[in-house]
Amino acid sequence: MKSDTFIYDCIVIGAGPGGLQAAIHLGRYNRRVLLVDRGAGRTTHAAHIVNYLGLVAISGRELIATGLEQVKEFGVEVLKDTVTRVEKDDGFTVHTTDRSFQGRYVIASAGAVDNLPRLRNLGRFFGKGFYTCVDCDGHLTTGTKLLVMGNSLNAARLALGMKQMYTDDLALLLTDFNLPPDYQEAIREDSIAVHSGEPVALLGEAGLEGVQLADGRTLPCESIMATFGWRLNDSFLAGLSLDRDHERFKILTGNSNESSLPGLYVVGAMKQGHSQAIIAAGQGAVAAIDINQKLLEL
Repeated sequence: MKSDTFIYDCIVIGAGPGGLQAAIHLGRYNRRVLLVDRGAGRTTHAAHIVNYLGLVAISGRELIATGLEQVKEFGVEVLKDTVTRVEKDDGFTVHTTDRSFQGRYVIASAGAVDNLPRLRNLGRFFGKGFYTCVDCDGHLTTGTKLLVMGNSLNAARLALGMKQMYTDDLALLLTDFNLPPDYQEAIREDSIAVHSGEPVALLGEAGLEGVQLADGRTLPCESIMATFGWRLNDSFLAGLSLDRDHERFKILTGNSNESSLPGLYVVGAMKQGHSQAIIAAGQGAVAAIDINQKLLEL
């Protein structure tokens, strides 16, 4: 494996909104920054982002492409590669597929991946009728015939909340999960129809029209909010001891977004708190400002 002895002020892992914003800030401080990204991150799959200040509507792919152009304008080095491991020594060693890089600080912003059911035609309707983030896309279901689907209690909570906010025409599809009695009562009081079964296909031509189940049934709907959980892109941090939440899932950070390992910052979906593009961007800015202050040593 080739080792680069050049020492970067900061290595940013992941070109989502958090990583890009951090790289922009650090580049504007004239810091030596390497941004490593493997591509096809979660944000790039967003068909439309409409809750980002100053942007009336933009796709996730457009947002990330614009961000990559911005970081290059400020001298940030961009490498398309996969980070496989991060080691802590005096600074940090970041290993990619066949190279290694040295950095004084690291910002981990590699995001997460949604757990999705295997559905025919999912690609056709993802972000265009089929959604996974209520904070991002819930408003798009307003007034539609909505189906909430999932495999945990979170699906029931989501259905109850979405009926309050977006539509009265709502049903719940549960896969491999039985509601506890108290939630059965709450769902019944809200007149939410409950179905069980395995979804296998999305149906529709010009728009989403329904979901086909494995047993042949069809549930009509115009929009879907799915909640099957998600997993972090954090395998490259496996060798580091980091404080995590009570579920040993998300990484805990302080107000500056620095983790329990000094010098390693975490922004976006990998850390505790809400996961939104605009929130991640703010976290990236905060992390970059804090790192720059430490580099100044004033």
